[in-house]
Amino acid sequence: MTADTRTEALAILRTLVGRADAEFHEGQFEAIETLVDGRRRALVVQRTGWGKSAVYFVATLLLRRRGGGPTVLVSPLLALMRDQISAAERAGVRAVAINSTNAHEWGDVLAQLDRDDVDVLLLSPERLNNPSFRDEQLPALVDRMGMLVVDEAHCISDWGHDFRPDYRRLGDLIRRLPAGIPILATTATANSRVVTDVEEQLGRSEGGEAAAEPGVVTIRGPLARASLRLGVLRLPDARARLAWLLTHLGDLPGSGIIYSLTVAGAEDTARLLREAGHDVRAYTGQTDTAEREASEAALKNNVVKALVATSALGMGFDKPDLGFVVHLGAPSSPVAYYQQVGRAGRATANADVLLLPGPEDPDIWRYFATASMPTRERAERVIRELGDRPTSTPALEALVDIRRTPLELLLKVLDVDGAVRRVSGGWVATGEPWAYDAERYERIGAERVAEQQHMLDYEATSGCRMEYLQRALDDDTAAPCGRCDNCAGVWFETGIASAAADSATASLARVGVPIEPRAQWPTGADRLGVPAKGRIAAAERPEEGRALARLTDLGWGGALRTLFAEGAPDGPISPSLLDAAVRVLADWPWAARPASVVAMPSRRRPLLIDAVARGLAAAGRLPFAGTLGTRNGGPSGDPGGNSVYRLAGLWDRFDATGLDLPAGPVLLVDDIADSRWTLTVASRELRRAGADAVLPFALALRG
Repeated sequence: MTADTRTEALAILRTLVGRADAEFHEGQFEAIETLVDGRRRALVVQRTGWGKSAVYFVATLLLRRRGGGPTVLVSPLLALMRDQISAAERAGVRAVAINSTNAHEWGDVLAQLDRDDVDVLLLSPERLNNPSFRDEQLPALVDRMGMLVVDEAHCISDWGHDFRPDYRRLGDLIRRLPAGIPILATTATANSRVVTDVEEQLGRSEGGEAAAEPGVVTIRGPLARASLRLGVLRLPDARARLAWLLTHLGDLPGSGIIYSLTVAGAEDTARLLREAGHDVRAYTGQTDTAEREASEAALKNNVVKALVATSALGMGFDKPDLGFVVHLGAPSSPVAYYQQVGRAGRATANADVLLLPGPEDPDIWRYFATASMPTRERAERVIRELGDRPTSTPALEALVDIRRTPLELLLKVLDVDGAVRRVSGGWVATGEPWAYDAERYERIGAERVAEQQHMLDYEATSGCRMEYLQRALDDDTAAPCGRCDNCAGVWFETGIASAAADSATASLARVGVPIEPRAQWPTGADRLGVPAKGRIAAAERPEEGRALARLTDLGWGGALRTLFAEGAPDGPISPSLLDAAVRVLADWPWAARPASVVAMPSRRRPLLIDAVARGLAAAGRLPFAGTLGTRNGGPSGDPGGNSVYRLAGLWDRFDATGLDLPAGPVLLVDDIADSRWTLTVASRELRRAGADAVLPFALALRG
């Protein structure tokens, strides 16, 4: 049987890759045999480019030929789905997807499933908790399923906690599968802790007991990537890193990816490179879906030199001849770094991988880690407000003072934990006993800190860099690569052209970021006693404002992060920051010049805001009309809450009656624009007091 299976499987593989002489990589047929002949559960941990997708496509066709139902492939990213469907078509596998971008096709997909015309159904993990799909389609699909594939399976583990909480729900699906349904989990990035965790998830059966023997077959190969030439270049600041990139991007082989830790960094870098004549595009989580697809195609077809991307371009992007990966700032762990550099050199003998770490990296890591972790107080508040009647996310947002994105993440976590449930019309509490797992979250936090230190150690090591990454992923085959900058000497140029340095300096010195005015009052404000709903009246709305820079910007962002750091003292503004603020006003294309300057009242930085407002008034030879007054105790609450609670803490708390405002627009000065509700409500008060228009200005825009 195995001999026949191998012959049949090899023929399918050769069709898939389009080569008559193709052979299985070590471990590939072992995985296929485990699934097809053994009908068992397998975990495959192999380096990027090894051919994990070939395993599940070949196994799918073999199982289908033996009368099996369709394979359900849980896939985390839309880019991955698009590539997987294209690969499936080459092997004669009929693959379709259900995800957030093709809702208009779901009816056709379900009809194809009913006709048994689908070999592979690709699902996002979130789809498993869509109420109609979960309750209406999934039970029938479970009964017919021929195989379950979980791609990027490390997301099941705590490592993927804030990437896709829905992955943890896969354990419930696995427990529901009938005996004898093969399950395949694949990943390229798993250390021993994650492997053990995933093995445990795969080995669960109904009732939570470990699955009966023979259990999970784990096939783990060496993670060394012989094609990659790793290096680390330490430069003093963002200006030097950008200047190096301007100088040497054209020298890097082929086309590639430039990774940035923030959206602002990706967009600023892409703009600078384009202005210097390089054909690049920005690619972030805020990029439109159609634009993402076009950018992916442009890179695959070598139409562009590079995509300047955040981690939104990661798992699943498949360009076998990607020539280089450069990081402007380091990811927070060797696991994440290995995942991203693994995009390069998959089908080429050589690819260059260079890390340009920044001193601000640890601050950015801490920010994202803190923002993603649920707290006991928030979780209990959400459960307390939910009952057995569905509550929509916007309505719940008005009850719990948690912003939409972290609220949605917290709801998913609580859903996986069994405390809440998504139903048609919103969310309900299940009434099941629930306790905050403080020990688990403390452990996740400690592990993240350790992983961050591993990344810093990778940057500083004098040993082989590939060997270090392998050991960080618990690969016991780790050995010196002979290619990295520590093994073979520095392979990259370190010089910076003076013109590039000048361009980088000029780019980072740019000032001025728009502050878009709020146009709509938040839903549910009336529940907190705020008599405002619908559109904000044009006569009470501010004009488009300006901030000096975003806190995450490569240029002025660093100085602003220092200015607003936790514990930083209040005081006058530095001459350099004031000069930059004056330049913002000089470049501001307002319809009418301001006639006066008003300072926002502040509990935290009154000296700073007063100094900025007076300094701008003096520079523009404008009258300083004073500080906006307060009433009813002044603004309450803290920045960072959701819109409804933030607005409730500001409503009817400002007083402009004591200001002597000359005719004309008012320049309203604040320190940080976060939710923009402070500027919105203050502007409304000034407009109602007679201001012709309000032009909001803030030193920093959060985000």
